[in-house]
Amino acid sequence: MSQVTSGRRRTQAERIEQTRSRLLESAARGFSTYGYGNVRLEDIARDAGYTRGALYHLFANKDELALAVIGWVEETWRAEVGDPAEEIDDPAERLVWTARAHARYCRKQVAAVLMSLRVEFAGRDHPVGAALSGVIGPLVADLAKLITLGRRRGSLPPGPPPRIVARAYIGVLEGVTSGVTGAPHDADLTERAVRGLLGLPQS
Repeated sequence: MSQVTSGRRRTQAERIEQTRSRLLESAARGFSTYGYGNVRLEDIARDAGYTRGALYHLFANKDELALAVIGWVEETWRAEVGDPAEEIDDPAERLVWTARAHARYCRKQVAAVLMSLRVEFAGRDHPVGAALSGVIGPLVADLAKLITLGRRRGSLPPGPPPRIVARAYIGVLEGVTSGVTGAPHDADLTERAVRGLLGLPQS
């Protein structure tokens, strides 16, 4: 593999970051496909094109790797979906846009890993489960605030308690995208489902 990037040799830090990113992508695919309990670290390393030793150089064990995957997915989702959505002032439009952007984000094979890990660690006292709660909890709170604001402004109709709707919103995103991601009209179908949940007219 060439060490030259943009006419210069890559630094050691850049090479390490590339290795880390590839291992995280491979781990996300592995956890999503086989489950945390079934996937082997050597398989993750091989899928990424590295040895198990290279993986252990960056991650001490499977728990540490899973925690890094959670942080990485959260970071990339925020960059591609969460942060751009904040530029939209109307809460209803933001929620609909977020649904479509999430569907596009889920076209990456790695996007399903959080849902897979949530199912596997539900009700368990484990660092991975705690990390997932640390991601989902604030997201639910942010969505509930957005729903409350939309109702106050009149862009969203009245309905069940905002926190309940926020949890249902996440459930709709996970449910629809798990079934149709990558298929034609995946973003359209996700938008329709979210509009129905929020009581918005179909576009």
